[in-house]
Amino acid sequence: MARILLLEEAADLRRAYSATLSGEGHRVVEADSVAQFAMQMHQTDIALIDIDLPHGAGFRAASCLQRTRPEARIMMLTARAGMDGQVQGLRSGADQYLIKPIRPDVLTAHVATMARRVADGGWRLDMSRRQLCAPDGRAHSLTAQEMILMELMFKHANRVVTRRMIAAAFDTDWLDFDERRLDQLVSRLRKRWRDGGGGELPLRTEHRQGYSFCTVTESE
Repeated sequence: MARILLLEEAADLRRAYSATLSGEGHRVVEADSVAQFAMQMHQTDIALIDIDLPHGAGFRAASCLQRTRPEARIMMLTARAGMDGQVQGLRSGADQYLIKPIRPDVLTAHVATMARRVADGGWRLDMSRRQLCAPDGRAHSLTAQEMILMELMFKHANRVVTRRMIAAAFDTDWLDFDERRLDQLVSRLRKRWRDGGGGELPLRTEHRQGYSFCTVTESE
């Protein structure tokens, strides 16, 4: 389960969110100010941040967390449904953006998705920026085809993704699928990641089957 840091000014909502997530087995630390948040953020996996705090404090908290602990996931909470806030939230590093009031089952489902990504060795896909992000904070932009491929690899992290599954993701009939183009796509992605200083991408070839994105080592 994930270590969650909850920054919410309203005490009743903070207690409700904390109780809901603790009931799912997560370890929740509450904060009612940015100062409290800053003292706890070094040990968090997922941060839930109320961006309706005065003077943009919620956005500053998100930006600070992204700089300090780039592998952490950020979910922004707001009572405002306007697009401006969503855009600013995504630019501040948010992975998800939820509008209050938030049903408990919706909250737990979104947190569960983020927790699975945390479990995947800290690797994540930034959907808004179309980037692949490593646990150390390195990020590289992906082409549209690479994004489709990596979405599938993340969905089945640490498992074999067959060539037929990849063909289906590209909306291509298996009989018409060009496997050589897939191999070239993977080769270019690996090379670009390596040349960009990211080391070896854990995108492995599975002989006669397909590929796997191995984000967890055997020692883990």
